[in-house]
Parts: sequence; structure tokens; C-alpha cells
Amino acid sequence: MTGEEQHKRVLDPEQDAAALKALTHPLRIRLLGLLRQDGPATASELAEATGESSASTSYHLRVLAKYAFVAEAPARDGRERRWRAIHAVTSWSNEAMADAPERKAFVATSRRRQIEHLDASLTRHEEDLAAGRLGREWLEPSGINDLMPRLTPESLGELWQALDRKLAELTERDEGDPRAEQVVLLTAGLPLAPRDRRAAAQPDDAS
Repeated sequence: MTGEEQHKRVLDPEQDAAALKALTHPLRIRLLGLLRQDGPATASELAEATGESSASTSYHLRVLAKYAFVAEAPARDGRERRWRAIHAVTSWSNEAMADAPERKAFVATSRRRQIEHLDASLTRHEEDLAAGRLGREWLEPSGINDLMPRLTPESLGELWQALDRKLAELTERDEGDPRAEQVVLLTAGLPLAPRDRRAAAQPDDAS
């Protein structure tokens, strides 16, 4: 398995239909996100983090394992059962996912879960700065942008590819550096039709 394959799992909506369906459960999405963000954990630890029962988290972890989203991690004392995320990212083709209502619903749910993650991450970031868990050197580079450039579909695709390449380069460069911290990096490229075009597309309400 290549480094890219270890980092990212690309789901095919035809071949991986059962895996996609398994991932639609909100608790499974949350469990997978926690394992990716905080590292290996037991069902009991994840139950405490989510407010669920350990029986529930254990069941949903087994479902995630069945479809190769998580796997068992080395135990710390030989008795516990710990889990780890297999990939850092789950991806798919948006065009392929647009062919069926349930697939489009999955993409919409996933995107809104990412927005929730951003909100929670912002709160945690501010608390970590205030409590001194992060040094002042993180103040300047941290932030959120809401840029609105005008791009063609080809340019937007090229931007995603350039970002992926640069992120892989910097991640490899900083591996092993004790100053490196986990950074939540959410990016969005959401084209918007002009408002006059949106208004023209509305049905005529006149009776």
C-alpha cells in the first residue's frame, strides 16, 4: 500500500455501497473522527467522549471495522481492546455520488458534519490558547478565511490538487518535529450562481 493509499480511502459508490451505508450513521462518523483526531482509543474511552454507552460504541466500532474504516490497535496492557483509524481521510467522486438521492444525502450530511467539526475545533482552539496549552507562536498563523475568487471549474480542480501536494510536502517535512501540533484544516470550494440567475430559476408564484 502506498503512502497516498494509507492516507486516503476513496470510496466507489458502486463497489463500496455497503461501506457508504455503514458510514451514514452519525455516531459512526463521530467515532471515526475522534480516532483520527485523538488517536487510538477503547470503546469505553469513546463512550465517555460521546456520552454513549460502551456497548453502543463497541457495536459501532465493529461495524466500522467490518468495512475497513478502523482496525484494532496495539493494547497497552494486554487486556484492553483499542481501535485506530485506518485512513486519515475518506474521499469520493462528487460526480459519481450525484447519481442517486441517497448518495447525495450522504455527501450533504458529511459536509454539514464537517461544519460542526469546524465549530467545535474553533471552540477548542480558543480554549487551548487561553489556557496556555498552545504557545503564542500559534496566534499569527491561525485563522479562518472566507475568500471568494472567481474561478473556472478547471481552476478550482487545479487549486485542490495544488493544496493536496503542498500539504503532503509540509506534513512530510514536519514529521518528527517536536514543535508540530495537530492542525484542523477545513477547506471549501462551493461555487455560487449569481443572485439574478437564482431568482430567474424560481417558479412563478403569480396566480
